[in-house]
Amino acid sequence: MDKPNSEFTATAIAVLTVSDHRDASNDSSGDYLREAVSEAGHSVIDHAIVQDNKYRIRAVVSSWIASDDVQVILINGGTGFSAGNSTPEALQPLFDREIEGFGELFRMVSYEDIGSATLQSRALAGMANQTLIFAVPGSGNACRSAWERIIADQLDARTRPCNFVSHLKKP
Repeated sequence: MDKPNSEFTATAIAVLTVSDHRDASNDSSGDYLREAVSEAGHSVIDHAIVQDNKYRIRAVVSSWIASDDVQVILINGGTGFSAGNSTPEALQPLFDREIEGFGELFRMVSYEDIGSATLQSRALAGMANQTLIFAVPGSGNACRSAWERIIADQLDARTRPCNFVSHLKKP
């Protein structure tokens, strides 16, 4: 097992917005995630907006997984229960390992804000090629809750008893 790190280690992060309606002028959730990542001391090394189509999502995410430079991928949008949402279906075949606890914890945190409507959230996370992937709903509140209450700590090497930093590929 790796020796715990007592210093902050910046990670290289790509941010993907999945939406049929957003573009660079109104991608408030993607903007929030990029700002939060930078404010936490990490690097945003790429970002994109794609339509909610599992093959387009998979193409972008696959290229980031294969990249030597991307360690973490944050995805917002396309996780709802309606037929047009396909982010989970796009991601699951790419995962080497799913992180089941993330979806469970996200729904627990969301319950405080939206009650039983959280049942329709299909937020998920996994690892592929030592790249950590988180997918959350596209609402600003969901992105903020996921980042501030779960993801930021798990991307901090100082978080005990465990975090994901030691599991990431080395850029």
